[in-house]
Amino acid sequence: MADHVQFQADGVTLAGDLRVPPGDGPHPALVLTGPFTGVKEQVTGLYAARLADAGYLTLAFDHRGFGASGGEPRRQEDPQGKLRDLRAAVSFLRGLPAVDGGRIGAVGICLGAGYALRFAAFDPRVKVFVGIAGAYNDPYAMRSGMTDQGYQQALASLTEALERQDRGGAVEYIPAVAESGEAAMPGEEPFAYYGTERSAASSWVNEVTRASIRELITVDNMMGADFLSPKPGLIVHGVVDRFCSPEGAEEAYKRMGEPKQIVWLDAKLHIDLYDTEPYVTQAVEATARFLAGHL
Repeated sequence: MADHVQFQADGVTLAGDLRVPPGDGPHPALVLTGPFTGVKEQVTGLYAARLADAGYLTLAFDHRGFGASGGEPRRQEDPQGKLRDLRAAVSFLRGLPAVDGGRIGAVGICLGAGYALRFAAFDPRVKVFVGIAGAYNDPYAMRSGMTDQGYQQALASLTEALERQDRGGAVEYIPAVAESGEAAMPGEEPFAYYGTERSAASSWVNEVTRASIRELITVDNMMGADFLSPKPGLIVHGVVDRFCSPEGAEEAYKRMGEPKQIVWLDAKLHIDLYDTEPYVTQAVEATARFLAGHL
């Protein structure tokens, strides 16, 4: 059972679900951050519940602009804001009597893995990092995947949208998912999760700001791998993943210093690690084993 909690980040009220494991505290604690557009009732909530069952106090929360949290514009990817949200989440956890403030880890799934990596690398209060099915974005890889010309064209188009907003225009939105046509996450696989009952959450809305795409292709979370050590890091990834490449996970692992571990799961879809067995159990068990030795 989760307790609904609130805490502040930059004057914005963030909403979270706190799960306290049975037994006497104080407990080691985990802050979770998840997929692009995701809310706490989806992927992070599932992993938070499973890791609480494994003996960790967990906090899954909605980042600013999403779900039940405050913040404007709504559904805007805000890399620096997300890092500040994570900082505030750890501050909140360390103020709880049930938390062992010296034993806090950051767990990220999908896009959240990149943010958790970068956050853990630079916040001394965080003692361990875990990334599951991670997107470790960096502009070099984005440009390489789009070609130089395509990258520049995307920047130009997205900046035009921001200029219209700067001049008083409305915030422009696109669908988060769609089986066909324009969407931030186009195609059948993202729709199979977000467009169906699998992800049902009243606070999730199928839209994201157009400008969010600019943030995705310019943010550098991969660089956190260069600065994580001597903190321990675990990467769990599917051997086939069309949305968060295994090559990106391998690069993050190679750039991390010791102690580190990478665990490959025989998953064929990115969203297999969102809610599908046996992959979620395998990811949770790998995470719990790693945390037992490092947190």
